[in-house]
Amino acid sequence: MIKVLLLFALLLAGIVLGPIVAGHQGYVLIQTDTYNIETSVTGLVIILVLAMVVLFAVEWLLRRIMRTGAHTRGWFTGRKRRRARKQTEQALLKLAEGDYQQVEKLMSKNADHAEQPVVNYLLAAEAAQQRGDEARANQHLERAAELAGNDVIPVDITRTRLLLARNENHAARREVDRLLEVAPRHPEVLRLAEQAYIRTGAWGSLLEIIPSMAKADVGDEEQRAMLEQQAWIGLMDQARADQGSEGLKAWWKNQSRKTRRQIPLQVAMADHLIECNDHDTAQQIIIDGLKRHYDDRLTLLIPRLKTNNPEQLEKILRQQIKTAGDRPLLWSTLGQSLMKHGEWQEASLAFRAALKQRPDAFDYAWLADTLDRQHKPEEAAAMRRDGLLLTLQNNPQP
Repeated sequence: MIKVLLLFALLLAGIVLGPIVAGHQGYVLIQTDTYNIETSVTGLVIILVLAMVVLFAVEWLLRRIMRTGAHTRGWFTGRKRRRARKQTEQALLKLAEGDYQQVEKLMSKNADHAEQPVVNYLLAAEAAQQRGDEARANQHLERAAELAGNDVIPVDITRTRLLLARNENHAARREVDRLLEVAPRHPEVLRLAEQAYIRTGAWGSLLEIIPSMAKADVGDEEQRAMLEQQAWIGLMDQARADQGSEGLKAWWKNQSRKTRRQIPLQVAMADHLIECNDHDTAQQIIIDGLKRHYDDRLTLLIPRLKTNNPEQLEKILRQQIKTAGDRPLLWSTLGQSLMKHGEWQEASLAFRAALKQRPDAFDYAWLADTLDRQHKPEEAAAMRRDGLLLTLQNNPQP
């Protein structure tokens, strides 16, 4: 606009000053080695004005040509972007259908022109992995890593997911450890870490991330409690595998009092010790646990004990009957304990007390055995008959 105004100003100046200088045009000589150019001042001004007009015209023409090229390039680029957007939408529909071959094809085609090319390549990599084409999955993943720049967490998460899908568990664990350093509370990182740690038996590492899982709201409280219990039992298995019963007891002793007082862990520890044939230590853990808090899971372990001190178990069972209530499981367990050292009369009374509260085929059978020992064959036969009828009722024939 300024240039146009300048041209109008020059034209107006020419119109105004032209008549004035008509008789006084002056003389201009431009001399070179070979040429002499002679003209008037007015003629020189006209030549300069025409030259400026020509320059402006050339500039305008060049600008139009360059603008046309930019519009053309923009049209082609926009066309590719529209095509990439349409293919991405189609790929998402195919993903819902489970057609992973089409998902990979549509996601990777024109992915460089998509709105989120990294996302397209990552989804293409996962689709290729679903088809079992690891080579193509790696290619898409590498391209996504090139385009991601500094935002590598989505790429690393996808890489870890692919490693787990291929059962390359230790490689996945290495990726998870690295991801936790930069994103310790990322929900998907924590989910992948859970899988990697379970598969590799990294129970200590699994325990460490459970508080972060709670803060990130990964899973519910019950699931996290089960996961924590699984981790503790895994550590018990490792201690027993490495050093046997003595190593297991040393490991248990080194745990905090809060840990040792958890009922599920007491049950698991006693079970491990029974399997190691260390019945005395298992018995002590069961008794300590029952003294603090009654739990059926601890009581169910008692019949498996082969102890040199059954009186201690019978004492704690009678105490539990008084404090925890008249429970059939306690009476049945007491009866089984009394049977082991031949107190048939007391055992039969315990089984009768259990059967009085609920019928049970095993209690009927054990009661029959105690009655046989007391030389009461007719009553023993009646108990066996009642137990058999109960079994038939609970397991009807088709």
